Amino acid sequence: MAKKALVTGATGFIGSRLCRDLKKDNWKIRALALEGEDCNHISGDVSEVIFGDITRAGTLNGIGDGVDVVFHLAARVLDYGSKKQFYAPIYDGTQNMLDACAKKAKRFLYASSIAACGLGKHLKGFTETDIPQKSGIPYNDAKNDAEKLVRSFQGRFDNGCTIIRPSNVIGPKSAWVDELGRQFLKSVVPLIDGGQYSASLIYVDNLVDGIIKAGTADAASGQTYQLRDDWDVTWKQYLTDLSGLLGKKPMGSLPYAVAWAIANVTEKLLTPVGIRPPVTRLAMAIMGRDNDVDTSKAKTELAWQTKVSYPEAMEQIGEWVKVNLLNES
Repeated sequence: MAKKALVTGATGFIGSRLCRDLKKDNWKIRALALEGEDCNHISGDVSEVIFGDITRAGTLNGIGDGVDVVFHLAARVLDYGSKKQFYAPIYDGTQNMLDACAKKAKRFLYASSIAACGLGKHLKGFTETDIPQKSGIPYNDAKNDAEKLVRSFQGRFDNGCTIIRPSNVIGPKSAWVDELGRQFLKSVVPLIDGGQYSASLIYVDNLVDGIIKAGTADAASGQTYQLRDDWDVTWKQYLTDLSGLLGKKPMGSLPYAVAWAIANVTEKLLTPVGIRPPVTRLAMAIMGRDNDVDTSKAKTELAWQTKVSYPEAMEQIGEWVKVNLLNES
């Protein structure tokens, strides 16, 4: 009998790819979407769409019934916002999903982020047994607290809970392609500390492969896995390659301390009035530190590995950029 998955964030960049690959493996997929959300691009892959809101517990009744694996991907993925704007979907939303699915679904997989480890410092070599630290950045701290919440529900799912921490996800439509590409088209994008640090990237298809392995492996029950591609690519190389697709290039460089200070000030001034800061601490902590977390656990226990190479990834991104960014500029 076909396995049944529940996917939150199913219409998103990662979620839609996950639905596609699950369908290839003959899963039946229940997708959770917001009321009025366009689901046409996943309609051929999912078995049913349920409209609900993870921040409103009353809309999630029965959502986990008969599900083998809950793939909880939905979150606020912007790099700016207030603490409340991040905690409502990331922490409260995860609490609501856990409550709705406990004792009903068999496993709960939570898509966290390497940000939960504590961005703003170098994370090179950071393992799943190292203690994550909060950083004062709402996205990071919400992910950190949500991980603790998920672990507390381990005994309430027959096959337990699993946490994955992706690094910086790229691919057609990702924020590191779409939003960053648009930034190159309209203004100057500098390097941070000369772009010398690893970009710590993972291609979306490689990530989805890891998500499915972590969601289905018996050994993954109660475990946390970090997922990052084995690419030797610095921020200077990635930003140069991405901007080159648009006929642009990075301009200048800011010292990390200066970039962080600017981000800190502009966030305090603009976030309370709902204006997007030109730079954010989250973006600076990602682009100005070495975040090459250790991935040996996923390789050993899940037999996960990078399948799509960096040149292959950039080729696919380039095709998307030509159609979706260059035609708009």
